[in-house]
Amino acid sequence: MTEAQIMSYCGQALFLILLLSAPMLISALVVGLIISILQATTQVQEQTLSFVPKIVATFLSLILFGPWISSLLGNFTVELIKEIPKIGLGAR
Repeated sequence: MTEAQIMSYCGQALFLILLLSAPMLISALVVGLIISILQATTQVQEQTLSFVPKIVATFLSLILFGPWISSLLGNFTVELIKEIPKIGLGAR
């Protein structure tokens, strides 16, 4: 396995991390934005008010996107495991 292949897999892993974390981050961002707008309009400036809805939205999106996340992660892991026998061939 060459350095270019290793860097390619590292790039794919980083992209996969961004892709898999996006649903939770986006849901927390949207809920946080909505709560911030509500706080600004009602002039209620309680910091803990936005914490619970963000956590709930994050867990709901994790439950909703969990099968998709595990399938992508499983496929990437299987791909990497299939490449293990090729690691030693580059040194010969």
